[in-house]
Amino acid sequence: MSELDARVHDLEKALVEKGAIDPHTIEQVPQHYEEDIGPQLGAKVVARAWVDPEYKQRLLAEGTTAVAELGFGGAQCDVLVAVENTPQTHNVIVCTLCSCYPWGLLGLPPNWYKSPEYRSRVVREPRAVLSEFGVQLPDDKEIRVWDSTAEMRYLVIPERPPNTDDLTEEELAALVTRDSMIGVGLLQRPT
Repeated sequence: MSELDARVHDLEKALVEKGAIDPHTIEQVPQHYEEDIGPQLGAKVVARAWVDPEYKQRLLAEGTTAVAELGFGGAQCDVLVAVENTPQTHNVIVCTLCSCYPWGLLGLPPNWYKSPEYRSRVVREPRAVLSEFGVQLPDDKEIRVWDSTAEMRYLVIPERPPNTDDLTEEELAALVTRDSMIGVGLLQRPT
């Protein structure tokens, strides 16, 4: 067990022993973010944008309202801005101050998103950081880095994979990953 894991374990144990928290709650909170309000909600938003051009325009114009149309949003999505990857432009999200993140659409933020290294390097050398994630982009493709704040969160609408015209909205949503909605992953049609 790492030093951090040991500290977390000791803190949880102390809170349970003092009756400040129910031990089942400790497991339920992360499970809630992973299963109930995780990246599958953001994936549904992206898939809808891919199949409904009018919805996509509303999402790009007013993300918070468009996401609410699907019954999503809430905490950490009060002001949501959607940005679209295109053949000319690739978007990537960061929070340079802390780890502001649209939990209501993407679930728990990954550990790397909160790391000082990611938060500082993706701004200075986005192409190198994306390469470390396996994202190889043409040299002429513009990379835009968006800095989330306590007031504003971002969602990347990834490029729709080629040859997916025959897929349903649900099948398209299954292709979308959390990393693609942050901008550090690309999507492919499964073979």
